[in-house]
Amino acid sequence: MKILKMVSLFVFILPFLIILLCGKSYAFHNGGVGECTGCHSMHSTPSDGDYCLKGTDQSSTCLICHENSGDTGPTDYHISTADSDMPTSVPPKQRTPGGDFGWLKKSYTITIGNVTTIESGERHGHNIVAVDKNYVADNTNNTAPGGSFVSSDFSCISCHDPHGKYRRLGDGTIITKGAPIMASGSYDNSPDPVAGETAVGVYRLLGGIGFTNSKTSNVSFTVNPPTAVAPSNYNRSESSTQTYVAYGKGMSRWCANCHSDMHSDTGKLLHPCDRTFGSSLANNYNSYVKSGDTTGVQASSYLSLVPYEENSTDYSSLKTIAGKSGSSPLSGPASNSQVMCLSCHRAHATGWNHMFRWSNEVDFIVYNSLWPGTDTTPDNPEFSLGRLGAETQAAYYDRPATIFASYQRILCNKCHNMD
Repeated sequence: MKILKMVSLFVFILPFLIILLCGKSYAFHNGGVGECTGCHSMHSTPSDGDYCLKGTDQSSTCLICHENSGDTGPTDYHISTADSDMPTSVPPKQRTPGGDFGWLKKSYTITIGNVTTIESGERHGHNIVAVDKNYVADNTNNTAPGGSFVSSDFSCISCHDPHGKYRRLGDGTIITKGAPIMASGSYDNSPDPVAGETAVGVYRLLGGIGFTNSKTSNVSFTVNPPTAVAPSNYNRSESSTQTYVAYGKGMSRWCANCHSDMHSDTGKLLHPCDRTFGSSLANNYNSYVKSGDTTGVQASSYLSLVPYEENSTDYSSLKTIAGKSGSSPLSGPASNSQVMCLSCHRAHATGWNHMFRWSNEVDFIVYNSLWPGTDTTPDNPEFSLGRLGAETQAAYYDRPATIFASYQRILCNKCHNMD
């Protein structure tokens, strides 16, 4: 009887042990399809819902878990701040590398002289449609910039495969059937797949070749998910140390599944991507500390506001790099490292136009040693852009302004050293 009780107790606490050991951030999906009833309800779906989902639509269903009312700061796998937790002038709470979708709901009134303009929140990121959480389609771009994907169809599962079929084998091959998925493959503490026996999930459950994600656009992916590794504690403030996601290879080409013309040499290429830094740009990045200071060295030059690809598919090496997250200092790029879409943008949303990692429409991102704000730099609305200083700081993931120059210019200079 005592043995049976001990076995019963072990079975009861096992799921909690797994969460503690592996981290809450991927305890549900575990790199593949999660528990069916986590998303679907066979007999009690919303009256206008699809696919027996628990939410009215796909993104609303995702946000049942990935948003939580009452969060006071960055929390595990949450990627959206509830409306009730960000009233007027209170910024979103989450600090994931991809950003917080809550910025989509933050519009700003900017008055410079006698001219007043509105900066619409929809310009801050990917506009997911989540009726239950008050997220609506992009009202400006009817289709994805540089592509044909219809904005009104856009949801979380436009990028992420909800059933997690895509899996990575030991040799790096990505398939949709075959070896069973044993765990997530996204983190520095993820297990390695066992050759000929098991697989791990692809990075962030992203869709791969053949993935179709639109009701009306008929967009089918032609590129597999990128090689990348995130630290298991990825949702965190960067007030004292940085979060290092080890982007390996293929991020920009994956983005091109929907934004094809933005990456074509004969299309609307706006900035080189998937190209190596070369010694000149690498030296620029590594020497740049802040405006007016180019005394930096590679061993301590990394800035998560301007990440890059390692140009590597070696997961062992990438895990080591991502595992350094939270350490200081962190090393910068080599000459064969690559610029990518996420060098300038976040994947979800940010506090700035066009989902930039920094404000790219001002002369100074720090002014007189202060984060610009209507309260901190009231005489300079051209830098504060209608925000409070605390909102500006939140958009920079809580960094103190003092890590930059007293008059810090935009971070394009991290690579181009023009200031």
